[in-house]
Amino acid sequence: MSKPKDKNTFKDQFSALKNLPRFFKMIWAASPGMAIGNLILRLVKSAIPLSMLYVGKEIIDEVIRLIDVADKDMSYLWILLGIELALALSSELINRSITLLDSLLGDLFSNKTSVDLIKHAAKLDLYQFENPDFYDKLERARRQTTGRTILMSQVLGQLQDIITILFLGAGLVVFNPWLILILFIAVIPSFIGEVRFNAKTYSLTRSWTPERRELDYLRYIGASDETAKEVKIFNLANFLADRFKTISDNYYHANKQIAVRRAFIGGLLSAVGTISYYGAYLFIISQTITGLITVGTMTFLAGSFERLRNMLQMIMNRFSKIAEGALYLQDLFDFFAIQPQITTLVQHRKIPKKIQKGFTFEKVSFKYPGSERWAIKDLSFHLEAGEKLALVGENGAGKTTLVKLLARLYEPTEGRILLDGVDIREYSLADLRETIGIIFQDYIRFQMKASENIAIGKIDLTEDIPSIKNAAQKSLADTVIETLPAEYEQILGKRFTNGIELSGGQWQKVALARAYMRDAQLLILDEPTSALDARAEHEVFERFAELIAGKSAVLISHRFSTVRMADRILFLENGQLLELGSHEELLAKDGKYAELFNLQAQGYM
Repeated sequence: MSKPKDKNTFKDQFSALKNLPRFFKMIWAASPGMAIGNLILRLVKSAIPLSMLYVGKEIIDEVIRLIDVADKDMSYLWILLGIELALALSSELINRSITLLDSLLGDLFSNKTSVDLIKHAAKLDLYQFENPDFYDKLERARRQTTGRTILMSQVLGQLQDIITILFLGAGLVVFNPWLILILFIAVIPSFIGEVRFNAKTYSLTRSWTPERRELDYLRYIGASDETAKEVKIFNLANFLADRFKTISDNYYHANKQIAVRRAFIGGLLSAVGTISYYGAYLFIISQTITGLITVGTMTFLAGSFERLRNMLQMIMNRFSKIAEGALYLQDLFDFFAIQPQITTLVQHRKIPKKIQKGFTFEKVSFKYPGSERWAIKDLSFHLEAGEKLALVGENGAGKTTLVKLLARLYEPTEGRILLDGVDIREYSLADLRETIGIIFQDYIRFQMKASENIAIGKIDLTEDIPSIKNAAQKSLADTVIETLPAEYEQILGKRFTNGIELSGGQWQKVALARAYMRDAQLLILDEPTSALDARAEHEVFERFAELIAGKSAVLISHRFSTVRMADRILFLENGQLLELGSHEELLAKDGKYAELFNLQAQGYM
């Protein structure tokens, strides 16, 4: 499987560092106090290595001095040992405090970013969620809400180590400036290698996003309560496992090539650094033997050089990881940069408290993005205030698309939709959605409490148990919930402990209760009762019609015996209005509606 070539250069990684200020603004927003405390602790910690090396130098020189003198006054030695002990204990305490703050800050950042992602995703348009490229962006962004603790620790650790290097470097320069030059020769080659291979790793990970998303999907459907029946009855286990293995093996081999080359070349470059270090070490030893420096100074220089080499190596390698993390961070910011096209105008109208005229479609046409086919074409009709309108037509006729246009989940490609004579785009989007209640055929079975499943119809009433029970009574969901062990507190679904799964018909009654929760002026039922038999569905719709007297409603059903109770019936074919009238009028017309009604009626004879 061919993949795009690597386009992430050394320059790209440096450019990605521009994401870090925004990243730290988000961390600061998570907890300013913890952020300040973390910075102060790291600043203090950065000065400890030089202090310990210098105290160690003084201890060695003092021990050698005491060997050669008769008066063994060890008071200064004890003071030095006490200082070193205090520095060691302080270092350990500060390290643990930094680790704690990193962990807590990381958790807060992850939580806040996840909340922001959920809220931002909710603002985006429905058509965006139906685009595979959008899902790739969403998946990459979702992955960035966790694990960013590492990037935060890396950047803060980088700043801390840079300050430490400045201290240690100053010490080396005082004794011998040439050691600094040798030091950079020791670390730069491996740094360049790390940057190069990090770019390749990022490019591979990004280009394989669709495949990794498919792997997650296969992993889920291969071991899920929702798919277990089909997997068993159709013997899909081997098919899913083989498909997963094929894709995962391809990714493994692509990643293996980079990993092997990285290990080999990285080993060679590290060897250059090691040879340079021992060259510097030999130079320090020779100066000690010739008496140019003391044994304590030799220990100080050797220790400083070794620490500087390790820290510079760490900084160089960490830089490439930070740059890599910053590249991935761009995925999160790219997702937040996506903006909805369907929005509320700055100067907008309020929805009428009581709809007077109703909704009007004026020559409305709609194409799904990327499609050449018209889902709705040149559709014009009027839904009176308080009218019950049924939508019928074969699958793909455009019924669900019509109600999504009505709720501004989509915008018409051509034409306009009016509410009381005003284009619905002039109203507040939130108000419009609030005034319309829709229960779709593919309603979600939330693995939550029964009360919460109903309250979803008007989520701010989650704690309003009387309203929830009233909605359940209207939809007959109360007859289901009262049989559950914990009744309205019962978790529905088997995903969580003590959850109970409902039958299809029982779930539908719970879903219908959501419609009754919302005090909407227009209620839409998009085949939510398809799993019920004809008689049960008819009773549900009949009850629905009685309970929403005075309100507008749109009913979608394939059963003509049910839709006949509507005031008017709109028959759609290929996204166009074919027939419109009452049940009796359409039968008298003896057109397509009459043909299908009679054909369906024969099935019940």
